[in-house]
Amino acid sequence: MTERVDAIVIGAGVVGLAIARALALTGRSPLILDGEPHFGSWTSSRNSEVVHAGIYYPEGSLKARLCVEGKHRLYAFCEARGVAHKRLGKLIFAHGEDQLVELDTIAGHAAGAGVLDLRRLGRTEALALEPALDCAGALLSPSTGIVDSHGFMLALLGEAEAHGATLVASSRVARVSRDGDLWHVHLSAGGEAIVGAPILINSAGLGAQALAEAIESLDVVHIPTLHLARGVYFTYSGKIPFSHLIYPVPEPGGLGTHLTLDLAGQARFGPDVEWIDSIDYTVDPKRVSKFAAAARRIWPALDPDRLQPGYAGIRPKVTGPGEPAGDFIISGPAQHGCEGLVNLFGIESPGLTASMAIADLVIDAL
Repeated sequence: MTERVDAIVIGAGVVGLAIARALALTGRSPLILDGEPHFGSWTSSRNSEVVHAGIYYPEGSLKARLCVEGKHRLYAFCEARGVAHKRLGKLIFAHGEDQLVELDTIAGHAAGAGVLDLRRLGRTEALALEPALDCAGALLSPSTGIVDSHGFMLALLGEAEAHGATLVASSRVARVSRDGDLWHVHLSAGGEAIVGAPILINSAGLGAQALAEAIESLDVVHIPTLHLARGVYFTYSGKIPFSHLIYPVPEPGGLGTHLTLDLAGQARFGPDVEWIDSIDYTVDPKRVSKFAAAARRIWPALDPDRLQPGYAGIRPKVTGPGEPAGDFIISGPAQHGCEGLVNLFGIESPGLTASMAIADLVIDAL
């Protein structure tokens, strides 16, 4: 007889863990399944660990609303539970005077999304904060910060487990069947179900579309096409003269090659944007010259010999190159008609920042 649990969450990245915690706090005891030996092994461990303010996303979008809500939730959660984080602040800079109008556009979008703490800085004001920055002007975002993403995920998991959740790693789902009011999970296409639940959450990130295609009763019209955008980071060895995160104005597909700092003060430049056909985390060291050129737009005195290949992350996008940026897709029974099922697609940046707000929306969708 198949074991029954209250809910199943497939995917133990930061969003899946936040959802499992939210379910557990409602009195349900969710089972969390992940195909890797450890939680957060894919997208959640391959990002910049930036806590975004919610600046860039269109007014009325899920990304805009959930990023702003999630930022406040994340900071409060981390402060209460001792998760390492810093509100460093961020400068979005115009390299030349021709980009100053883009700063005004960004500020307008941010205000529409509920980000009201941005400050417009002239060249002199920007250089007073960051003397080494080559810019014509900037926007200061004081609520942007960084967080220990692993520590955050560990705290989410710990609280979920304290309220009845269970994580089972190395459990890759091959098929999901429907029997009565239960969703049954199979670890092999022809094998018996190992567990069933009235609630199934697909938070598989890069694997969300493949998992959705393996769910019986779900019409494929509710599964968007997956587009993979790889972003590579190069780290910088040595001291740098910056105390804020430094971003250029955005570029198509991403926010442009920017400078971020980790909690130890280590600097890294990235990510770039490269559309790829399959999951591949390779970092080509030959791309260092491209990164050096982009980095020198931020810091003209940079020593390119100190740039080293870092790591790559892949964004699970729902729109492709040349198309308008896609929003988060949180598809529940109201959208696809399958009781107890919620699929999450396109959970890219600012997914880390928005994770706790996403979790609340999933609970509402049920």
